[in-house]
Amino acid sequence: MEEQIFQPRTDLTQLSQAVEDLRRQIKKIIVGQDEMVRLIVTALLADGHVLIEGVPGVAKTLTAKLVAKSLAVQFSRIQFTPDLMPSDVLGTPVFNPKEGSFDFKKGPLFSNIVLIDEINRAPAKTQAALFEVMEEKQITVDGKTYMMQAPFMVLATQNPIEQEGTYRLPEAQLDRFLFKIVVPYPGEQEEFEILNQFHNLGNENPLASIEAVLQAAQIAAIRQQVKMIVFDEKLLQFIAKLVHNTRNHKSIYLGASPRASLAIMNASKAMAAIKGRDFVTPEDIIDVVPSILRHRIILAPDKEMEGVTEDAVIRQIIQSMDIPR
Repeated sequence: MEEQIFQPRTDLTQLSQAVEDLRRQIKKIIVGQDEMVRLIVTALLADGHVLIEGVPGVAKTLTAKLVAKSLAVQFSRIQFTPDLMPSDVLGTPVFNPKEGSFDFKKGPLFSNIVLIDEINRAPAKTQAALFEVMEEKQITVDGKTYMMQAPFMVLATQNPIEQEGTYRLPEAQLDRFLFKIVVPYPGEQEEFEILNQFHNLGNENPLASIEAVLQAAQIAAIRQQVKMIVFDEKLLQFIAKLVHNTRNHKSIYLGASPRASLAIMNASKAMAAIKGRDFVTPEDIIDVVPSILRHRIILAPDKEMEGVTEDAVIRQIIQSMDIPR
């Protein structure tokens, strides 16, 4: 019997080159934080939004700006504050005396890559203004619907330590983020490299060396390729069982929704494509699960008081399951 040679069903050459070009641009400035960069690129390919959590000074905002600058698309930044109103974000009708009518003046959300700094500083009314646009890629104002131009991606940052003047993000809004990335402090060697790099830059603007390596049309084509990645039925069953287990775990008060299952499927496809494969493996799923589930489950109050973390419970669930091969 002749040995079968595996032939990729989808040519991922251009996709792999685009991902490598994007990483190279970001790595011109960012030292370490490989997991954050990898997950942001995965979210871009999977057409998802990202919540980045970390203490001030760990390059959350800088990384988001670098991603935007590496793409030939529109970018806007919104600083969330307690006095921010929905109209400050969405836009507002402005009276045109010449025409005797109201013209809609678009807000900063009308962009391709939107960086929302300190998203948990705005009140519930402003948070709710993001619900429709994050899920349906459209904004409705005064009965009129405006579609967002593709690609549309929200990169939001929040500080987990400072609680004064912040508002807890509603569960419905958290569910709309594909990933919640927790950014740690850099290691000692990485910190030395950061100091060395910025010392050598002198007066040069760090962003000046960044080139746009991806056009909007290329991103759309890559996303279509990602959707075609092969997904074995037993892996779909694995995802369904994993998410179902979050709803029946003694340490979890509120489990993940079907939106989480879809998120795991889409992100696993993007992760496989980044690794140069046109099919998903269990490792791709396990790679993305913590970042997808950690903001979608609510721990039981007693476990929270004991100091149990969402990530620890997610690891328990994965370890208790049979991994399909």
